[in-house]
Amino acid sequence: MKAFVMKGIGEVGFIEKPIPDPGPNDAVVRTTRALICTSDVHTLRGGVGERHNLTLGHEAVGIVAKLGSEVKGFREGDRVLVGAITPDFSCENCQRGYSSQCGHMLGGWKFANVKDGVLAEYFHVNDARANLTAIPDAIPDYAAVYCADMLSTGFMAAEHAAIPLGGTVAIFAQGPVGLMATVGARLLGAGLVIAVESIPRRQELAKNYGADVVIDPAQGDVIAEIQRLTGNAGVDSSIECLGAPTTFRSCVRATRPGGTISIAGYFGHGDSIEIPRLEWGVGMGDQVIRTGLCPGGNVRMQRLLRLIESHRVDPTFLTTHHFRFDEVGVALRMMETKEDGMIKPLITFDD
Repeated sequence: MKAFVMKGIGEVGFIEKPIPDPGPNDAVVRTTRALICTSDVHTLRGGVGERHNLTLGHEAVGIVAKLGSEVKGFREGDRVLVGAITPDFSCENCQRGYSSQCGHMLGGWKFANVKDGVLAEYFHVNDARANLTAIPDAIPDYAAVYCADMLSTGFMAAEHAAIPLGGTVAIFAQGPVGLMATVGARLLGAGLVIAVESIPRRQELAKNYGADVVIDPAQGDVIAEIQRLTGNAGVDSSIECLGAPTTFRSCVRATRPGGTISIAGYFGHGDSIEIPRLEWGVGMGDQVIRTGLCPGGNVRMQRLLRLIESHRVDPTFLTTHHFRFDEVGVALRMMETKEDGMIKPLITFDD
């Protein structure tokens, strides 16, 4: 089969690999649609260290091609979604309720980290009974694929933010994760959703996804405007969706005492993150900082698919570009530069 791999830090290309075989509890999926994520860019640039000929990608849907002998409830030919996070649901961290940290820190993130990812004609799925999800007939592949990461991560960010019903929330950066955090905040009952974004197309999408106010950081003091909007109280919750020290510090400054700061951004550079000391109450400001990696498993995926099926959210507005699988290198490069207004590129495989 053809696979798109990270040959080394900063180097990618296509190579031939054997079609994988499943173990007794596993499956192999023939890929039909995939997405490129900025996390793929971080990985390529060394965010998780050196990798050699590792297949990239962690967002895909497809058709079950092979099933392990012990996998029940699925058949070859089923159309399925696989989450970006594939826990085994048997380790201590899973049983403690942190399945995305399966086995060790970030251990639930296996695709394009500790095993081959999904940017190949076929990909292997561990613990298939837990990590395969049937796609309802009413949902096309190009919509279902967003559940693998963007919906799950964005909604996790909103869930972790502990937004009170009718409360206030500021969401910093309106990329794909930030936009899904915005719609997630609205679905969870936020009374005032403030989006922070400078790119006009993303500002427009933020409003479409439920932002009441969009603040352009290029046009003035974001924190002063948040204070004005909240009567100088600060927001109940803030969400960081960029993975940058500047936006993290802004979250701390924008959040009121007793509030929650939810981190969904990927901090791909540097050795430490600075916290603004005074705005943090010199360590005693009663603020909660909650980090997370999006949950996996088919219960999570089923719930996200249900939100699409019931028209609570349509993630397909994020798709700005379309590519064939043999063009995936171009898509990855454009995802890094964000040229031509790219938000998410959809990759189509031969059906």
